[in-house]
Amino acid sequence: MKQVAVINIVGLSTALLQHKELFLSKWLEKNGGIHSVSPVFPALTCTVQSTYLTGKWPSEHGIVGNGWYFKEEAEVKFWKQSNQLVQAPKIWDLAKELNPDFTCANMFWWYNMYSNADFSVTPRPQYRADGQKKPDCYSQPASLRDRLQERLGIFPLFDFWGPKTSIKSSKWIAEATKLVQEWHNPTLTLVYLPHLDYCCQKFDPAAPEVLKDLKEIDEVCKDLILFFEAKGIQPILLSEYGITAVHQPIHLNRILRNQGYLAIREENGLELLDAGVSAAFAVADHQIAHIYLNDPSLKGAVKSLLEQLPGVEKVLDEAGKKEYHIDHERAGELICIADKDSWFTYYYWLDDQKAPDFARMVDIHKKPGYDPAEMLLDPHKQLMIPRIVAKLLKKKLGFRTVMDFIGLDATVVKGSHGRVDVAAADQPVLIGAGIKGTNLKGTEVCPIILEAIFGATVKEDQDSTAVLEKIVLIN
Repeated sequence: MKQVAVINIVGLSTALLQHKELFLSKWLEKNGGIHSVSPVFPALTCTVQSTYLTGKWPSEHGIVGNGWYFKEEAEVKFWKQSNQLVQAPKIWDLAKELNPDFTCANMFWWYNMYSNADFSVTPRPQYRADGQKKPDCYSQPASLRDRLQERLGIFPLFDFWGPKTSIKSSKWIAEATKLVQEWHNPTLTLVYLPHLDYCCQKFDPAAPEVLKDLKEIDEVCKDLILFFEAKGIQPILLSEYGITAVHQPIHLNRILRNQGYLAIREENGLELLDAGVSAAFAVADHQIAHIYLNDPSLKGAVKSLLEQLPGVEKVLDEAGKKEYHIDHERAGELICIADKDSWFTYYYWLDDQKAPDFARMVDIHKKPGYDPAEMLLDPHKQLMIPRIVAKLLKKKLGFRTVMDFIGLDATVVKGSHGRVDVAAADQPVLIGAGIKGTNLKGTEVCPIILEAIFGATVKEDQDSTAVLEKIVLIN
């Protein structure tokens, strides 16, 4: 077996690698150049990672987005962490069947809890009874968390997501990865570096702020790659999607509400979406949205309504979902795809005064959809820094308070992803010595990594999802 480190640089694309002064641009030329990967549909973190790690399509592994409507519970849930949600064997399961001595460290890839990976670390804040949310992480074995935080300090959660995002979180992950490598020497190391995901959604991809952040992650990658290479470990770089400029937010739930399809419950003068009794509602996730129908008889009418909306490129029914490999029971009865200039919000209220309290907060678990505005402070509020300091002081003194610093103006978001019909320069990339082929499928990433580890070849002209049947060991 050969040791391999897979570094997932979220948002990296050929377009960003045109800056020749970058270490990554020089490194790729020495390591076989860029191999484009046809985007997995939908091009979203949880879906793409699950395809990369299983060699299966979403129709098989069941991860249809970063969240979905859990029909048994009548609740929309995003960013769950149990690996049991992935309904297919993962790369570490496949590798252990090939060689029981194989070990894997999963450093911050998603669905990282309760898996069979030997070592894992993932964000996991503490939610305390007094209302405080404290930065922390979860690990397996549990002692790994303590060792890492003793050496590196508490995981910088608020630099990982929210308006305070910075290179600190990716640096912490990279340094933690190096320590895990030195302490446990795993065969395969999976590393997730999220830094580019922030700036490319906050700013137009051509903005100078993006180049600044690109250079920051380039330095982190340089240090990590040289560390691995010095130990004889082969680095493989990949990304999940490219992020492209958007200008138009589309509020699907408001449109469905105006047609009488949404059920709204009012509490304390604020509105909550009642998904369980809504005839039809949207679970928005970047540039795609699952449309769930509690009344199946409305399918034709809802599809016709959505297809006529400006900014909606396509609405998938059963045949469309099958074509896009997302025909799974967790998927919506319909799936909306935005055009290249648009993206979908989860907003369902018609009056901002009635928006739920969590709408103005960083709260990824309460919102019935993805909200990229969480990365930006409300531009319409004055004296924001003194407001934040005052509320943090109240929390430290034990008082409950709403951290309402996020705005409700969706036009502040400048970049998005999720579509698969994108320019070649905006497709995800795969970079590493010995990798062959162009226009690779997302399902081919898992066999490629296994080949790098086991010195194997993949049989040609077969379905790449049958990973174990395709690996032919030559050692």
